[in-house]
Amino acid sequence: LKLEIKAELENVTDLAPSGDDFEYSFKIVCNSCHEDHPKYVTLKRSETRNISNSRGSAHLVWRCGNCKKESSASFVAEPSKPYSAESNGQFATLLKMECRGLEFTDFAPTGRWTCKGETGTNFSDVDLEDDDWVDYDEKAKVDVRISNIESRWARA
Repeated sequence: LKLEIKAELENVTDLAPSGDDFEYSFKIVCNSCHEDHPKYVTLKRSETRNISNSRGSAHLVWRCGNCKKESSASFVAEPSKPYSAESNGQFATLLKMECRGLEFTDFAPTGRWTCKGETGTNFSDVDLEDDDWVDYDEKAKVDVRISNIESRWARA
């Protein structure tokens, strides 16, 4: 699966999660019984967990509360792609996941993000939880903004 995001960027580009320690928040559904997990699950690229009865590991190992089946998901090795000004207002791939026994259904843009102003100013403390982030680029002397954040999951 691939996660695509869409946002309206004003005077900024290269919106991205803040590093490998970024904690992603996703909603999931079990592929066996189709039960929606009621809460968001969180995972990081920097952390893996062992899969039961296997030598493998994954970024997310989850046991369905309804059917008790264990499922897993891992980030595909390629790094996240920053959301650029060229994609402004259009969906673009942020990351890809390999899923076994579960699917992702939603994404919450929680945590700290980074972006760059058009003149190269780095903004390292971007908070998208309220669906709207506003700041001021001193170098360019313009307001900067990220709004109308949307996401969708699609087959990779």
